[in-house]
Amino acid sequence: MLEGIVRESMDKRSTKALRKDGYLIANIYAKGVENINAAFKVNDFIKAVKGKSDLKFPVSVAGKTYDVVVVDYQKHPVTSALKHVDLKVVLDDVESKYMVPVKPFGTPVGLKNKGILLQSKKRLTVKCTGKNLPNSFDVDVSGLDVDHTLLVRDIKVPEGVKIVEAGRVAVVGVIKAK
Repeated sequence: MLEGIVRESMDKRSTKALRKDGYLIANIYAKGVENINAAFKVNDFIKAVKGKSDLKFPVSVAGKTYDVVVVDYQKHPVTSALKHVDLKVVLDDVESKYMVPVKPFGTPVGLKNKGILLQSKKRLTVKCTGKNLPNSFDVDVSGLDVDHTLLVRDIKVPEGVKIVEAGRVAVVGVIKAK
């Protein structure tokens, strides 16, 4: 489990000092939960995110444990080092919006016909409770030929989950190579 500390001061000097000591600045929030300004060791955070099997993962701050999902992060423009991360607490009975990844599998028929697989949506916004949150949308692309597309309305959605995007939005398609 990822262990973090609570940030006592929010000023620029203390933030720089934490970053110099190898910490990643984080905000943890949710509906009905007081915002938590935290900091995690950068390397520990990267290991926890890369090693997770579910969309949500546990973090511990000030003796309390939260199941969270990564909402957004900022990187340094030159070095690409992580600078800041926003984490949303997953509450089992509260409906909220989440970004769920789309994972295509299979080899499209169109690749043999000089086509290229194009994934236009890597994540879809869904509205659901925390207990119904899917880990990902697995999409079978083996039946796609050149100029065929899978739309949002073609994705199988678990019960209790609603996709926010319009049904006519393309998710994965095979286009003709030039």
